[in-house]
Amino acid sequence: MSDNLGLIIFYCFAAAAGVQVLYYLIFFSRVAFYKRHFEEEHPPEEPLSVIICARNEERSLPKNLPTVLQQRYHAHQDPAYEVIVVNDNSEDDSKYYLASIENGYSHYRHIELKQPAQFIPGKKYPLSIGIKGARYDTVVLTDADCKPASIYWLSMMGQGFEDGKEIVLGYGPYYKQPGFLNKVIRYETYFSALQYLSFALSGIPYMGVGRNLAYKKELFFRHKGFTAHQHIASGDDDLFVNRAANSGNVGVVINKHAFAYSEPKRKWKHWFRQKTRHMSTGKHYRFGHKLLLGLFSLSHFLFYPAMVLVLFYPPMLYITLYILGGKILIQSVITYFALKKLDERDLFLYSWLMDILMFLYYVIFTPALFFSKGRSKWK
Repeated sequence: MSDNLGLIIFYCFAAAAGVQVLYYLIFFSRVAFYKRHFEEEHPPEEPLSVIICARNEERSLPKNLPTVLQQRYHAHQDPAYEVIVVNDNSEDDSKYYLASIENGYSHYRHIELKQPAQFIPGKKYPLSIGIKGARYDTVVLTDADCKPASIYWLSMMGQGFEDGKEIVLGYGPYYKQPGFLNKVIRYETYFSALQYLSFALSGIPYMGVGRNLAYKKELFFRHKGFTAHQHIASGDDDLFVNRAANSGNVGVVINKHAFAYSEPKRKWKHWFRQKTRHMSTGKHYRFGHKLLLGLFSLSHFLFYPAMVLVLFYPPMLYITLYILGGKILIQSVITYFALKKLDERDLFLYSWLMDILMFLYYVIFTPALFFSKGRSKWK
């Protein structure tokens, strides 16, 4: 390897490592060392409306909906919260289950949609119907296949609205199951949350995940709902937050009792399809957010190839090893505490393997940012 080429590769390696370390120190450490305390039995607060959109979820609803309906939440009026399930043109027997439980819960009702919305793909139309029909000024969103981690989920999400916040971001992990695919899905979910929660804590919110998300109804109408991106199948969560969030109106709730768990995909092809659909919305983010995320992704993508090549350049070998050792130490410490904070500590043993595999992740899914149009249906 010539000296000029060796130096160029070394500088690329050092720059990539430097960017990675800065992101971990400046941003990701905010999740790792997050210290806010949330009370389980909190004093009475404002009432909430929980909105769940469902399509062909007759298996998921009986398992998950009762936990949503049995939350310990106190408000200044009765009922303290309501649960609205919007059944969006289901072809299974969901409607019979949803109707059968109405007499058992005074704070629950469901809405039957029998005709699909024209020219509005995805679940934005049923979600809009649910929000418009909500009695209360604060809406909490989750999915039919999600189950709150505890009976204090709503109470803790509600506490995120203190200090005038209009949006609250929560974490929606996947259940731990055997197999390597499960670890990949859970790590990718953790890594995505590490970014959007950290940036929100830094005053740069750019997305949320609809499995565990809350915002003010007035904010939804102020931004004309999903009108700006209603032609896109995905984005009912991240694109709305990207448009409506600012440096001062977003709260973050990180507590293992406030998570909302989902069943992960069990086949690689199903996960690839899901991720391609989700990734396709990233091209619609604000330019500054794309730049911030793109810089980190580029540094991540370049780091390992540059590291391998620069190890064959003896003049810079010792400096390379010092840089590599420093990055490993800083990244490992922050990763350990971030995984612990998000109750994913068992993934730490696989974290460096997953970090290397992120190189393949960028190769596989980055084209979706430019070429994928997303699916026309959400289920």
